[in-house]
Amino acid sequence: MSPELSPDVSVVVPIYNEEKILRTAIVELLRSLKASGWRHEVILAENGSTDDTIAIAEDLSRTHREVRLLSIGAPNYGRALRRGILASQGKVVICEEIDLCDAHFHRVAFQNLADPETDMIVGSKLVAGADDRRPLFRHIASLIYTLALRILLGFPGTDTHGLKAFKRKRLAEIVDACVIEKDVFASELVIRAHRAGLTVRELPVGISEKRPQSINLLKRVPNVLTNLAKLTWVIRFARPRRPTADAVVL
Repeated sequence: MSPELSPDVSVVVPIYNEEKILRTAIVELLRSLKASGWRHEVILAENGSTDDTIAIAEDLSRTHREVRLLSIGAPNYGRALRRGILASQGKVVICEEIDLCDAHFHRVAFQNLADPETDMIVGSKLVAGADDRRPLFRHIASLIYTLALRILLGFPGTDTHGLKAFKRKRLAEIVDACVIEKDVFASELVIRAHRAGLTVRELPVGISEKRPQSINLLKRVPNVLTNLAKLTWVIRFARPRRPTADAVVL
């Protein structure tokens, strides 16, 4: 696609067993994107759903030309998000969550990225001014996780998960260099952006749980700890991998 015809914004939304809210959330997202006046695309990054999520996503992609469906066939949030980002064509990429679709964050992040010195915006639920309305144990878990990133990897921010927006041209090779999947991919992406000397800014966001989590928090802990150990190794000691063809930006 020529630069003149490329979308202004690509919104990548990982989805897993979201049959109850998928159609409503995406239709509302499309409505807000249309109102913004941006050329846009929405990439549904499906990963291993066992309900009617894929059928609904396929119908959305047929009904709305702005919607594309990618499916990796296995439950893996990080791999799905990474594939979605690399498949995106927008000048700005927004990493969304199906239960958020925050139009306010889209507008403010896009405005901030108009600054040539800003490369990435992270929507933080932990920075001053944020409104984290999740259960207390989830808020505490996020604080502990961020503390671990600071101790192990010198992470200077407050949050790596959730909403993110960035200039695709500046981040494509960094996305491709990421090797850790599942829940820790988002952390690797943000940390590598910091370590590459890119300008990463945080915006406070409000967040609440609109439906039960698809994967129990306690069941996620062993995988998160394992992948956090892997992340520490690859960031501090492993040799960088070569970019793939998917990461080439013309």
